[in-house]
Amino acid sequence: MAARVVGRGIVKHTPVTESAALSDLCGGKIVLKAENLQRTGSFKIRGALNKMASLGDAAKNGVTAGRAGNHAQALAFAARHHGVPCEIFVPTGASLAKIDACRGYGATIIEGGDTLDIAVAQAQHRAQETGMAFCHPYDDASVVAGQGTLGLELIEDITNLSCVLIPLGGGGLTGGVAVVLKEHNPKIRIIGVQVAVCAPYAGLQVSDGPIATLADGIAVKKPGEITRPLIERYVDDIVIVQEDDIADAMLILLERAKLYVEGGGAVGVAALLSGVVKPSELGTTCAVLSGGNVDLGVVPALIRRHETDAGRRLILFVRIPDRPGGLAGLLTLFAQAGANLIEVEHVRDGVDLHVRETGVQVVLEIRGPEQESKIITAAQDAGYTVQKISGR
Repeated sequence: MAARVVGRGIVKHTPVTESAALSDLCGGKIVLKAENLQRTGSFKIRGALNKMASLGDAAKNGVTAGRAGNHAQALAFAARHHGVPCEIFVPTGASLAKIDACRGYGATIIEGGDTLDIAVAQAQHRAQETGMAFCHPYDDASVVAGQGTLGLELIEDITNLSCVLIPLGGGGLTGGVAVVLKEHNPKIRIIGVQVAVCAPYAGLQVSDGPIATLADGIAVKKPGEITRPLIERYVDDIVIVQEDDIADAMLILLERAKLYVEGGGAVGVAALLSGVVKPSELGTTCAVLSGGNVDLGVVPALIRRHETDAGRRLILFVRIPDRPGGLAGLLTLFAQAGANLIEVEHVRDGVDLHVRETGVQVVLEIRGPEQESKIITAAQDAGYTVQKISGR
């Protein structure tokens, strides 16, 4: 494929790693295509480089796009490689980390407008005004062909490939890979995975306003004119996953596979863990991890949630006497029970307390459900009123 020649020496042939943990949890043989380790942190570099090569002299004035995520970073990298200017229009309030990454690849960032649609319109206007080339993130034949090179690597690296789960946003990656795999072996099952809050390919209504999701990288509201026919022809099934499933998948990948994967890149694993998709009984099932550009701000909340669900983090609200030594006595009890205190906060407002009482909320690090039960029982036996608080 010509697109592969274009990317040679730049695009990484990313590893396929077998996941014993996922195979044990879900059944079947499951492997992971670690595109989160790709240049610029996602598969997007494949399509961006092929698009740049297809433009030729049309890119001499530079390229532009309306985006703030993986496509913007990939295009900035590709433009720098070809020695042409790159301007990226981003909505107001776009991630500073992503903006800095684009700047690091040499792009000029123009911030303005409340939505991504406005940013795209500004980029298109800029292209018309200056002769720069507007580069669409997915609805472009050259981009789709570039993304399809990932499929060639799957064919080379996976013996007895039976099923592939691919994150489905605009459809560039899913469409490109599906064409390659189906032309190679029509029996390979292709499954596109969307997030429930933004699943137009699955036939769900998408809201007009901003979309809050861990899988923002695939939160594309409208299928493309080029990509939709490819999805309809080559993809066997489209499934949706929930936010909690994505959070679980991100932490499992981090904890068990040692892979740092963004929400949109983890949806295939989420589909397997939640049981939405069953691995093939015969052959190998591959989940494509499409990107690793994780917003660091969400990671602490994911870890806290995971630790609570795993029984290693306990949150309690306790009523204590409002007198000197009242808190010290409670904390001594927790220490004697083997709990490690992470956080303590007095709560006096909004709670029905006796005039001589105060409330405290404590966060404890514990060893599991058995120790949780002992801690709560010990506090109750000592005369405290104890309420367990959900960590969700």
